[in-house]
Amino acid sequence: MRRFGLVGKSLQHSQSQSHFTDKFRREGIADASYALFELLDIDQWNEWISAEEKNPSGPLCGLNITIPYKQSIIQHLSGLTEEALSIGAVNAIRPDGQQGWVGHNTDALGFAQSIRPFLTSKHERALILGNGGAAAAVRFALQNLGLDVAHVTRTPHEGWNTVRYEELSMEAVRFYGLIVQATPVGTYPNLTDVLPFPWEGLTPDHLVIDLIYNPAETAFLGMARAHGATVLNGKDMLQAQAEAAWKWWNTKT
Repeated sequence: MRRFGLVGKSLQHSQSQSHFTDKFRREGIADASYALFELLDIDQWNEWISAEEKNPSGPLCGLNITIPYKQSIIQHLSGLTEEALSIGAVNAIRPDGQQGWVGHNTDALGFAQSIRPFLTSKHERALILGNGGAAAAVRFALQNLGLDVAHVTRTPHEGWNTVRYEELSMEAVRFYGLIVQATPVGTYPNLTDVLPFPWEGLTPDHLVIDLIYNPAETAFLGMARAHGATVLNGKDMLQAQAEAAWKWWNTKT
């Protein structure tokens, strides 16, 4: 049995296992399984992966990486693909054949595929909330699509155009037609959590995206929709990045 899975700190919100289980059933893939692996601290990685590689159930052939390890996992990898190196974050890894693991990023591709049909000339400037691994992938994707990008963060990020949450104004929100919520705030089970945001700056011309897909509509998206914006969650991105990861895991190099 070829084993795949998702590594993160808390995975009760994740739908990755159900996605791949359905995929395997639908496509008649009988020699693969997908599991969830909760790791309390990334410093446990070497000990954990050594034990899993000796698991008699079968070899680990690929793993997804999620919050909060998309950047911190890099120190434990033997190499990065060009995309992962450019983004500075990974969400998929695979064995490199030499007792190490290579990191890749399919989040950027998945995000770009999921939003491209909704972009118009009114979305030439994007405001990303967050500066973690997901935000870095979104930034990479949007810049490749030709959009101007800025970030809202709690602390400045070197090399990025950033503003603090408390400094974000209604006028600034009106300047950016695309808003992307790229933090875990509002993920199940913390359904009422929402970032501070000047909602009055939103208009019917705005496209607001929350990368969270569980719940299907976060409190953030609910507020954005109530103020007239078009809203999207992260379900399509999840599916697109997962399919890209599966293809990469199974591509011989």
